Amino acid sequence: MTLARLRNERGWTFDELARRSGLARRTLIDLEHGRTTGSVTTWHALAHTFDVPIEHLLGTLCNDHNPPRPKDS
Repeated sequence: MTLARLRNERGWTFDELARRSGLARRTLIDLEHGRTTGSVTTWHALAHTFDVPIEHLLGTLCNDHNPPRPKDS
């Protein structure tokens, strides 16, 4: 996952990422392990923390995802 890769590339622990982002350590662990999807506000904070476009983080959420099909009227 992108979040784990970015964190590991910088050598940051969850505690360090929490300090830098202002997010709760538990939230970061849950995001990284896929136990929660997070809010746009959370991903926005992480994008700023890692200095990457938010699309870089959110793009992985769309992998292997098929959008719902419109219902026939």
